[in-house]
Amino acid sequence: MNYQEILEQARTCIGSYCRACPVCNGRACRNQIPGPGAKGAGDTAVRNYDKWQEIRVNMDTLCANEPVDTGLALFGKRFRYPFFAGPVGAVNLHYGDRYDDESYNQVLVSACAEAGIAAFTGDGTNPAVIEGAAAAIQKAGGLGIPTVKPWNLETVREKLVRVKEAGAFAVAMDVDAAGLPFLKNMTPPAGRKTAAELKEIVDFCGEIPFIVKGIMTVKGALKAKEAGAAAIVVSNHGGRGLDQCPSTAEVLEEIAEAVNGSMKIFVDGGVRSGTDVFKALALGADAVIIARPFVTAVYGGGAEGVKTYADKIGAELADAMSMCGAASLEEISRDMVR
Repeated sequence: MNYQEILEQARTCIGSYCRACPVCNGRACRNQIPGPGAKGAGDTAVRNYDKWQEIRVNMDTLCANEPVDTGLALFGKRFRYPFFAGPVGAVNLHYGDRYDDESYNQVLVSACAEAGIAAFTGDGTNPAVIEGAAAAIQKAGGLGIPTVKPWNLETVREKLVRVKEAGAFAVAMDVDAAGLPFLKNMTPPAGRKTAAELKEIVDFCGEIPFIVKGIMTVKGALKAKEAGAAAIVVSNHGGRGLDQCPSTAEVLEEIAEAVNGSMKIFVDGGVRSGTDVFKALALGADAVIIARPFVTAVYGGGAEGVKTYADKIGAELADAMSMCGAASLEEISRDMVR
């Protein structure tokens, strides 16, 4: 199965919001994904993609002709590639009823582990969502990152107990989900978090590395650091949380410079090729998250679709590294992009 076949198959079952476009750039769906409760005109989602395309890579083949290593060491684990599948929730509402969150995560988590990467999993108001995600991660030997919504502290603790039992190697919270319309006035309540509130959650996790997803400013990154986060995700929730935001590509470098290696840095939003992954690493990210294209991969090809897509992005990354003179991730440097 190739990527074109995955897209063609996905279009038969992926619902009315996503078009399974050849390039997932936010233009065709704009403010329709997520479907229920979409917010704004979707201009930030489009900007996310466009700004990565404005960054160019500096080709340099006057270097040793040696094998390229795309491997990443993170939180005591070794991964084949420096990118991960992003957290997606309510897939049956947003992408079609071939899958629900439980069956989607069962496919995604195990397939990512087989492909040498890991999946972030989503959350929902139904406790069964995090239960199903935790079960899938436990089955995969802990190779998954449950992503908890910014509920009230009591609810977060309840969910984290199950996460700990699953043996997940890290846990995340997408604090930018506080702006999603479908989380407003929900039970349990969800919303913004102070650094002090976040620290309570980090402390409750104990030795499990805690990742704060939804950082778009230096100030926000430093607050996450103050709370004790092991990592941040430079993210604007795929451009769906607030119109008129900068893209993640525009703020990544300044955040990475301010953090200065004190936390791991992930970035998401509009990354659609291995060359984009290369650009993100050159600008200071340690790893990249790709969300919606992995949904298309699952709907269009199940576990085989996930492996095909991961290998596609991985091969593109290896090619960019080879053509720009980087034999390992550690050799990717700022002067390799412009």
